[in-house]
Amino acid sequence: MQDNAMVQALAQALYDNKAGDIVALDVSELTVICDWMIIASGRNANQVKALADDVDEKAAELELNLRRTEGQNEGRWVILDYGHIIVHVFHQEERAFYNLERLWEDGKNRLVLPFDQTIED
Repeated sequence: MQDNAMVQALAQALYDNKAGDIVALDVSELTVICDWMIIASGRNANQVKALADDVDEKAAELELNLRRTEGQNEGRWVILDYGHIIVHVFHQEERAFYNLERLWEDGKNRLVLPFDQTIED
């Protein structure tokens, strides 16, 4: 499976589990730490932890090996590092404060995701 498809599958898992404001960025031209970043939000610490667990389950299905994780105990900003793909799951307040999109989005590196985030459940 190509990276693009893996990123979309991980983003879909976040969407299916009610993550908000999901963004996938191709950062391969901007940094050497990874090729892709996925950024999403949860409404509270428990949801952030659950979303991180959901992503990790999907990643295991895709045979992605988790190299490192941070923040799982606090549930405010969980980072899942799969080498070439890094997933950030934020509590809404931390997401607004750190604003990673501002750092990593260059106006043309956002991946179009296979779902419509404008529809409220």
